[in-house]
Amino acid sequence: MKPTAASSKIPVEKSPVAKTVQLSRARRTAILKALADPHRLELLERIAASTCPLGCAEALSTLAICPATLSHHIKELEAAGLVHVERAGKFIHLNLRAEVWSALVASLAALGQPRSTRR
Repeated sequence: MKPTAASSKIPVEKSPVAKTVQLSRARRTAILKALADPHRLELLERIAASTCPLGCAEALSTLAICPATLSHHIKELEAAGLVHVERAGKFIHLNLRAEVWSALVASLAALGQPRSTRR
């Protein structure tokens, strides 16, 4: 069986000195796999653009997918560590985990640097 983002919950390690998130190669791979789906990427864009936690009803109204598929995509993004899911009764609110996103962007930006300046 192929490991998926949901089955490979790898903890995000926080650096004690700089209070930044350090992503392992396995975590970066899981995040990039989660983002490879166009619907998940669009959902993440909606979450990031929202000024407050995005509700599932609002997310569902903007995406052309069924509720079960939305639930699956949320679980994949949560397993990858990209979103924080808050459950309040029957309502679910989604927030971007900005520290994980920033760490991913930084690690991808480091790919363009010469080897001597990489961390």
